[in-house]
Amino acid sequence: MGNGAKAQQKRERNAKDNKTAKSQLKTNAKAMDIQCNICKSTFLKTTRAPQLVEHAANKHSKQLAECFPGYEAA
Repeated sequence: MGNGAKAQQKRERNAKDNKTAKSQLKTNAKAMDIQCNICKSTFLKTTRAPQLVEHAANKHSKQLAECFPGYEAA
């Protein structure tokens, strides 16, 4: 058995073990449930208050409660 046959056998063994990578894009899109009432930008549900305050201040010059009235810190 030559090296070429060994390499081919190894490729075949590895092809069985390889699993296709799954994308997180659809899951992340579903998790975008915090929405700014002014510009309708969405944020992940894991987004913390400081990031939302920064968005409200920088984009709209408003307070957190004005842009995200339903937001409750976890």
